[in-house]
Parts: sequence; structure tokens; C-alpha cells
Amino acid sequence: MDDLFKQIDAIFAAHNTTHTPGCSLAIRKDGKILYERGYGMANFDYNVPINPDSIFHVASVSKQFAAFAIHLLASEGKISLDDDIRKYLPEMPDYGDIVTVRHLVHHTSGLRDQWDVLMLAGWEYEGDVISNRHVLNVAQRQKGLNFKPGDEYLYSNAGYTLMAWIVERASGQTLRQFTNERLFQPLGMTRTHFHERPQRNRPAAGYRLRHAKRGWLSHQHSLIRYRRRDQPVYHRARPDPLGRELC
Repeated sequence: MDDLFKQIDAIFAAHNTTHTPGCSLAIRKDGKILYERGYGMANFDYNVPINPDSIFHVASVSKQFAAFAIHLLASEGKISLDDDIRKYLPEMPDYGDIVTVRHLVHHTSGLRDQWDVLMLAGWEYEGDVISNRHVLNVAQRQKGLNFKPGDEYLYSNAGYTLMAWIVERASGQTLRQFTNERLFQPLGMTRTHFHERPQRNRPAAGYRLRHAKRGWLSHQHSLIRYRRRDQPVYHRARPDPLGRELC
């Protein structure tokens, strides 16, 4: 086994430094953890290395849990997938064609994506803390759709942020409270949750890789790391809306 573990470590050796992001790994067999280890850095700002207990922001992997929450409510008769979203979100405009909860789940609503709209409105893509309330405020000001609901598929982050609002208004619980009680706790996922409040300094931050021709990559709200010419530069990835940010 020791030889196998050494081979695994060798795969991640290039990322197991103090100047690269990395990952956390675990090997499980027959219900037992055989090997676990962290590689690289979780947060450059605070010099935090990754270890087996590091908590990660998993971005859009969280969408499946938001969809699960919606389906749970539908199975209990608290909502219908074919309900007009304006039943739960009356502040949304009447587009002439009904946008249903099902359209949100399957990315066929025609709603314009929140990141594109927020950037056009002057928000900083990578620097500003953006909440569900901000996304709802922007969404309700959209005067039209990209296409008739159900006619096309277009990946929509905005749709899933609105789903977080639907869960809250239909259940009386925030998405975090609902999923903790109904999903994560029963499954034993005691360290998994949706964020409800701004948290700029996450233990394990997301980073993007860019190559800087002159050694510097400058952005007002980016984490800037100096490297020699043509070596990789990592900078902080943008935050997600708080209601859809799973850790």
C-alpha cells in the first residue's frame, strides 16, 4: 500500500507547493478511509495549506442540491414544477409567456444570466460580494427574455438563484436551513452548507490560472502573484451569490 500511496503523491507533486492551489484527496474502500491527504494551498492571502479537513467552495456543483430541494417541495405538494414562478416571486415581470419552476430547473426559462446583467450594471465580476437579494433586484428589472420559455436551452445561474428564493418562500426556511434539515444532516454531510452571509476570506478559495507574459497580472480585485516570465499566475476566482454557494 505504501508504494501505491507514493504513486498517488507523485501525481500531485507539481501542485504540492506553497505557491500553487491544490486539492484534497481521500481513498475510501468498504466504508473505511484508506488514505487522505491535502496538496498545495487553500488560501494564498492567509498562507493556508490544504489538508484533509479543508472545506471547499464547490460552485455550480451545488445546483443539484438546489434542484433536489425544489423536487422535495414538489413531492410534498408545497409547490408544483409547473407553477408560474410569479406565484412565489410576484416581483418578477409578466413576460407574456409563463416561466415555470420547471423551466428554472432545466435552464429553459429564457432569463438572462445574472453575471452578464450585473456586469452591465457596473458590478465588479470578481470583487463585489453579491447576494441573492442583489440578483433578485436585477432579475425583476429584466423587461424581456432571451427566448420563449421552453423553446431553447441556455445555462442560467439566475434561474438557480431564483430557485433559492422559491425554496425560502414555499418552505418558510432559507435554502441553508432547508437543505441542512432535509438533505445534509440526514445524509451525514455535517460540514456541507449553503452560505447565507458574505464570507470573503474562505479557508479554501477558488483560483484561476493565467499566464503572464511579463510576470505580472494586475487586477483591482484579484489576488496578484508574481512569477518569472511565462510561468503561471493564479488569481482569485469570482464569488457566487450567497444562496447558491455551497461549501
